[in-house]
Amino acid sequence: MNINDRYVEISNLVKAYPNPFGDEIKVVDGFNLNVPRGDVISIIGHSGCGKSTVLNMVAGLIPYSEGGIVVAGKEINGPGPDRAVVFQAPCLLPWMTSFQNVLLGVKRSYPHATKAEQDSIVEASLVMVGLADSMQKYPREMSGGMQQRVGIARAIALKPRMLLLDEPLGRLDSLTRMELQDVILRILDKEKITTMIITHDPDEAVYMSDRICMMTNGPHAKVGEIMEIDFERPRDRAEIVETDLFYEYRRRLLAFLDDCEHEKAQRKKQKVG
Repeated sequence: MNINDRYVEISNLVKAYPNPFGDEIKVVDGFNLNVPRGDVISIIGHSGCGKSTVLNMVAGLIPYSEGGIVVAGKEINGPGPDRAVVFQAPCLLPWMTSFQNVLLGVKRSYPHATKAEQDSIVEASLVMVGLADSMQKYPREMSGGMQQRVGIARAIALKPRMLLLDEPLGRLDSLTRMELQDVILRILDKEKITTMIITHDPDEAVYMSDRICMMTNGPHAKVGEIMEIDFERPRDRAEIVETDLFYEYRRRLLAFLDDCEHEKAQRKKQKVG
Protein backbone atom coordinates (compact mmCIF):
# COMPACT_ATOMS: atom_id res chain seq x y z
CA MET A 1 0.00 0.00 0.00
CA ASN A 2 1.54 3.33 -1.05
CA ILE A 3 1.19 6.70 0.65
CA ASN A 4 -1.67 7.75 -1.65
CA ASP A 5 -3.75 4.79 -0.44
CA ARG A 6 -3.30 5.90 3.17
CA TYR A 7 -2.90 9.62 2.65
CA VAL A 8 -4.63 10.17 5.98
CA GLU A 9 -3.94 7.58 8.67
CA ILE A 10 -5.87 7.68 11.92
CA SER A 11 -4.60 4.95 14.24
CA ASN A 12 -6.09 3.86 17.58
CA LEU A 13 -7.25 7.41 18.26
CA VAL A 14 -8.45 8.15 21.78
CA LYS A 15 -9.83 11.34 23.30
CA ALA A 16 -10.46 11.28 27.04
CA TYR A 17 -11.89 13.97 29.29
CA PRO A 18 -12.02 13.95 33.10
CA ASN A 19 -15.47 13.68 34.67
CA PRO A 20 -16.41 15.69 37.82
CA PHE A 21 -14.87 12.94 39.95
CA GLY A 22 -11.52 13.12 38.15
CA ASP A 23 -11.94 9.86 36.24
CA GLU A 24 -10.92 9.77 32.58
CA ILE A 25 -13.87 9.13 30.26
CA LYS A 26 -12.91 8.06 26.75
CA VAL A 27 -15.31 9.86 24.41
CA VAL A 28 -13.53 8.43 21.36
CA ASP A 29 -11.83 5.10 22.00
CA GLY A 30 -9.82 3.24 19.36
CA PHE A 31 -10.89 5.09 16.21
CA ASN A 32 -9.10 3.72 13.11
CA LEU A 33 -9.47 5.07 9.59
CA ASN A 34 -7.37 5.34 6.41
CA VAL A 35 -8.39 7.83 3.71
CA PRO A 36 -6.86 7.57 0.20
CA ARG A 37 -5.62 10.73 -1.45
CA GLY A 38 -8.40 12.71 -3.11
CA ASP A 39 -11.22 10.73 -1.46
CA VAL A 40 -14.27 12.29 0.15
CA ILE A 41 -15.27 10.51 3.34
CA SER A 42 -18.29 11.35 5.49
CA ILE A 43 -18.52 10.58 9.17
CA ILE A 44 -22.07 10.03 10.39
CA GLY A 45 -23.53 9.03 13.74
CA HIS A 46 -25.88 10.16 16.46
CA SER A 47 -25.35 13.42 18.34
CA GLY A 48 -22.68 13.13 20.99
CA CYS A 49 -20.86 10.18 19.41
CA GLY A 50 -17.67 12.20 18.86
CA LYS A 51 -17.83 13.01 15.14
CA SER A 52 -16.74 16.63 15.58
CA THR A 53 -14.20 15.57 18.19
CA VAL A 54 -12.50 13.36 15.59
CA LEU A 55 -12.51 16.18 13.03
CA ASN A 56 -11.10 18.68 15.53
CA MET A 57 -8.29 16.27 16.41
CA VAL A 58 -7.47 15.85 12.72
CA ALA A 59 -7.53 19.64 12.37
CA GLY A 60 -5.11 19.90 15.30
CA LEU A 61 -7.53 22.12 17.23
CA ILE A 62 -7.66 19.75 20.19
CA PRO A 63 -4.95 17.28 21.25
CA TYR A 64 -5.61 13.55 21.18
CA SER A 65 -5.03 11.46 24.30
CA GLU A 66 -3.65 8.36 22.59
CA GLY A 67 -2.99 7.07 19.09
CA GLY A 68 -1.80 9.06 16.09
CA ILE A 69 -2.87 11.03 13.03
CA VAL A 70 -0.68 11.19 9.92
CA VAL A 71 -1.47 13.39 6.92
CA ALA A 72 0.65 13.07 3.76
CA GLY A 73 3.29 11.10 5.67
CA LYS A 74 3.66 13.59 8.54
CA GLU A 75 2.21 13.23 12.01
CA ILE A 76 0.18 16.30 12.86
CA ASN A 77 1.25 18.59 15.67
CA GLY A 78 -1.37 21.28 16.09
CA PRO A 79 -3.25 23.20 13.40
CA GLY A 80 -1.68 24.12 10.07
CA PRO A 81 -2.55 25.47 6.62
CA ASP A 82 -2.32 21.95 5.18
CA ARG A 83 -5.70 21.26 6.86
CA ALA A 84 -8.44 23.82 6.24
CA VAL A 85 -11.66 23.76 8.28
CA VAL A 86 -15.15 24.97 7.42
CA PHE A 87 -17.49 25.08 10.41
CA GLN A 88 -21.28 25.23 10.59
CA ALA A 89 -21.08 28.98 11.21
CA PRO A 90 -18.80 30.79 8.72
CA CYS A 91 -17.45 33.15 11.45
CA LEU A 92 -16.70 36.02 9.07
CA LEU A 93 -15.31 39.29 10.38
CA PRO A 94 -18.30 41.63 10.00
CA TRP A 95 -16.23 44.75 9.28
CA MET A 96 -14.52 43.08 6.32
CA THR A 97 -15.82 42.38 2.82
CA SER A 98 -15.89 38.90 1.31
CA PHE A 99 -12.63 39.69 -0.44
CA GLN A 100 -10.97 40.96 2.74
CA ASN A 101 -12.13 37.95 4.79
CA VAL A 102 -10.52 35.54 2.32
CA LEU A 103 -7.43 37.73 1.89
CA LEU A 104 -6.76 37.57 5.63
CA GLY A 105 -5.92 33.86 5.44
CA VAL A 106 -4.14 34.16 2.12
CA LYS A 107 -1.72 36.75 3.52
CA ARG A 108 -0.79 34.39 6.36
CA SER A 109 -0.39 31.36 4.10
CA TYR A 110 1.44 33.18 1.27
CA PRO A 111 3.45 35.88 3.07
CA HIS A 112 6.07 36.08 0.33
CA ALA A 113 3.62 36.40 -2.57
CA THR A 114 3.14 39.79 -4.17
CA LYS A 115 -0.08 41.72 -3.56
CA ALA A 116 -1.17 40.95 -7.11
CA GLU A 117 -0.57 37.22 -6.56
CA GLN A 118 -2.47 37.26 -3.27
CA ASP A 119 -5.37 39.15 -4.85
CA SER A 120 -5.46 36.66 -7.72
CA ILE A 121 -5.76 33.71 -5.32
CA VAL A 122 -8.62 35.43 -3.47
CA GLU A 123 -10.47 36.29 -6.67
CA ALA A 124 -10.11 32.76 -8.07
CA SER A 125 -11.43 31.24 -4.84
CA LEU A 126 -14.48 33.53 -4.70
CA VAL A 127 -15.25 32.90 -8.36
CA MET A 128 -15.02 29.16 -7.73
CA VAL A 129 -17.80 29.34 -5.10
CA GLY A 130 -19.99 31.57 -7.26
CA LEU A 131 -19.34 34.95 -5.65
CA ALA A 132 -17.77 36.80 -8.58
CA ASP A 133 -20.30 39.62 -8.15
CA SER A 134 -20.19 39.74 -4.34
CA MET A 135 -16.50 40.22 -3.57
CA GLN A 136 -17.02 43.65 -2.04
CA LYS A 137 -20.11 42.80 -0.01
CA TYR A 138 -20.06 42.71 3.77
CA PRO A 139 -21.50 39.75 5.71
CA ARG A 140 -24.57 41.79 6.69
CA GLU A 141 -25.35 42.21 2.99
CA MET A 142 -25.31 38.46 2.28
CA SER A 143 -27.59 35.52 2.99
CA GLY A 144 -26.46 32.63 5.17
CA GLY A 145 -25.70 30.57 2.07
CA MET A 146 -23.56 33.34 0.58
CA GLN A 147 -21.67 33.75 3.86
CA GLN A 148 -20.94 30.03 3.91
CA ARG A 149 -19.64 30.29 0.34
CA VAL A 150 -17.14 32.85 1.63
CA GLY A 151 -16.15 30.39 4.36
CA ILE A 152 -15.56 27.70 1.74
CA ALA A 153 -13.59 30.13 -0.44
CA ARG A 154 -11.45 31.05 2.55
CA ALA A 155 -10.62 27.38 3.10
CA ILE A 156 -9.82 26.42 -0.50
CA ALA A 157 -7.72 29.57 -1.01
CA LEU A 158 -5.15 28.00 1.31
CA LYS A 159 -4.64 25.12 -1.16
CA PRO A 160 -4.87 22.60 1.70
CA ARG A 161 -3.87 18.96 1.55
CA MET A 162 -7.05 18.18 3.45
CA LEU A 163 -10.42 19.90 3.72
CA LEU A 164 -12.41 19.37 6.93
CA LEU A 165 -16.12 20.21 6.80
CA ASP A 166 -17.93 20.20 10.16
CA GLU A 167 -21.62 20.24 9.19
CA PRO A 168 -21.06 23.35 7.06
CA LEU A 169 -24.56 23.18 5.55
CA GLY A 170 -26.47 22.32 8.72
CA ARG A 171 -28.04 25.76 9.19
CA LEU A 172 -29.19 26.23 5.60
CA ASP A 173 -32.54 25.57 3.96
CA SER A 174 -32.80 22.45 1.81
CA LEU A 175 -32.53 24.20 -1.56
CA THR A 176 -29.45 26.24 -0.57
CA ARG A 177 -27.98 23.11 1.00
CA MET A 178 -28.27 21.16 -2.25
CA GLU A 179 -26.79 24.07 -4.23
CA LEU A 180 -23.77 24.21 -1.93
CA GLN A 181 -23.33 20.43 -1.99
CA ASP A 182 -22.88 20.76 -5.75
CA VAL A 183 -20.55 23.76 -5.35
CA ILE A 184 -18.35 21.77 -2.96
CA LEU A 185 -18.32 18.68 -5.17
CA ARG A 186 -17.33 20.72 -8.24
CA ILE A 187 -14.41 22.18 -6.29
CA LEU A 188 -13.32 18.77 -5.01
CA ASP A 189 -13.53 17.24 -8.47
CA LYS A 190 -11.35 20.06 -9.82
CA GLU A 191 -8.84 20.36 -6.97
CA LYS A 192 -8.72 16.68 -5.87
CA ILE A 193 -8.59 17.66 -2.18
CA THR A 194 -8.82 14.85 0.36
CA THR A 195 -11.94 15.70 2.35
CA MET A 196 -13.67 14.72 5.58
CA ILE A 197 -17.30 15.74 6.07
CA ILE A 198 -19.22 15.58 9.34
CA THR A 199 -22.95 15.28 8.70
CA HIS A 200 -26.22 14.12 10.25
CA ASP A 201 -27.89 13.81 6.85
CA PRO A 202 -27.85 10.32 5.23
CA ASP A 203 -28.80 11.71 1.80
CA GLU A 204 -25.95 14.23 1.96
CA ALA A 205 -23.50 11.53 3.01
CA VAL A 206 -24.48 9.20 0.16
CA TYR A 207 -24.50 11.92 -2.49
CA MET A 208 -21.20 13.56 -1.57
CA SER A 209 -18.99 10.71 -0.41
CA ASP A 210 -16.71 8.04 -1.80
CA ARG A 211 -17.00 6.26 1.54
CA ILE A 212 -19.11 6.70 4.66
CA CYS A 213 -17.73 6.01 8.12
CA MET A 214 -20.49 5.16 10.59
CA MET A 215 -19.60 5.80 14.23
CA THR A 216 -20.90 3.83 17.18
CA ASN A 217 -22.50 5.53 20.16
CA GLY A 218 -20.38 7.36 22.68
CA PRO A 219 -18.71 7.22 25.08
CA HIS A 220 -16.03 4.84 23.78
CA ALA A 221 -17.12 5.63 20.20
CA LYS A 222 -15.23 4.12 17.29
CA VAL A 223 -15.73 3.12 13.68
CA GLY A 224 -18.74 0.82 13.50
CA GLU A 225 -18.88 0.23 9.76
CA ILE A 226 -17.47 1.71 6.56
CA MET A 227 -19.62 1.75 3.46
CA GLU A 228 -18.15 2.18 -0.02
CA ILE A 229 -20.17 4.41 -2.36
CA ASP A 230 -19.80 3.27 -5.96
CA PHE A 231 -21.17 6.28 -7.84
CA GLU A 232 -18.65 7.81 -10.24
CA ARG A 233 -17.49 11.39 -9.95
CA PRO A 234 -18.37 13.95 -11.12
CA ARG A 235 -21.90 13.20 -9.99
CA ASP A 236 -25.29 14.08 -11.39
CA ARG A 237 -27.87 14.41 -8.63
CA ALA A 238 -30.86 13.78 -10.92
CA GLU A 239 -29.34 10.52 -12.14
CA ILE A 240 -28.15 9.29 -8.74
CA VAL A 241 -31.43 9.80 -6.87
CA GLU A 242 -33.24 7.76 -9.53
CA THR A 243 -31.12 4.67 -8.88
CA ASP A 244 -32.08 1.79 -6.59
CA LEU A 245 -28.50 1.81 -5.30
CA PHE A 246 -28.93 5.29 -3.79
CA TYR A 247 -31.86 4.08 -1.71
CA GLU A 248 -30.06 0.88 -0.76
CA TYR A 249 -27.14 2.92 0.62
CA ARG A 250 -29.63 5.17 2.40
CA ARG A 251 -31.46 2.16 3.86
CA ARG A 252 -28.21 0.68 5.20
CA LEU A 253 -27.26 3.98 6.82
CA LEU A 254 -30.65 4.39 8.48
CA ALA A 255 -30.59 0.78 9.68
CA PHE A 256 -27.19 1.35 11.31
CA LEU A 257 -28.43 4.55 12.99
CA ASP A 258 -31.61 2.79 14.16
CA ASP A 259 -29.52 -0.02 15.67
CA CYS A 260 -27.41 2.56 17.50
CA GLU A 261 -30.55 4.28 18.79
CA HIS A 262 -31.94 0.95 20.00
CA GLU A 263 -28.66 0.13 21.76
CA LYS A 264 -28.68 3.57 23.40
CA ALA A 265 -32.23 3.03 24.68
CA GLN A 266 -31.30 -0.39 26.05
CA ARG A 267 -28.31 1.03 27.93
CA LYS A 268 -30.49 3.74 29.44
CA LYS A 269 -33.09 1.17 30.46
CA GLN A 270 -30.46 -0.99 32.14
CA LYS A 271 -29.11 1.98 34.10
CA VAL A 272 -32.58 2.93 35.32
CA GLY A 273 -33.27 -0.69 36.23
